Amino acid sequence: MANLTVWKFETPEGAQEALNKLIELSKQQLIQVQDAAVVSWPAGKKSPKTHNYGSMTGQGALSGAFWGMLFGLIFFVPFFGLAVGAAMGAMAGKFSDYGINDDFIKQVRTQVTEGTSALFLLSSGAVMDKIAPAFEGIKMELVQSNMSAEQEAQLKEEFGA
Repeated sequence: MANLTVWKFETPEGAQEALNKLIELSKQQLIQVQDAAVVSWPAGKKSPKTHNYGSMTGQGALSGAFWGMLFGLIFFVPFFGLAVGAAMGAMAGKFSDYGINDDFIKQVRTQVTEGTSALFLLSSGAVMDKIAPAFEGIKMELVQSNMSAEQEAQLKEEFGA
């Protein structure tokens, strides 16, 4: 089963650097990165830049439309006002089927701000005791996850500050 996690980094480059490490770890078969997207919000910019990497395993994962709608709900709807917000509300209902509800959207929106970045990761098969050392010393925070409470606690213990 794949897990969708969102990681926040204290710099605009942090999420991309973490994804690069995860790609290297996937070559060692320590994690399967099925899909990923990076949000980078440089200081002084009014909105973040987003980049969807698409399927990283050669198998269908999440589409660009999924990432585009999700990022629209999180980062852009507040700027466009109620008319667009109402139209996006219908799409938000579909996301809730996958654990992406209003709380998820609000939490990501409040934590991923100017000067930070976030990695949205769909992954499976992580060998935690081998992956954790690669991220030692990197300031990152698990913002959101669709994992069980036990899995999330273990992940926070392994990767927490």
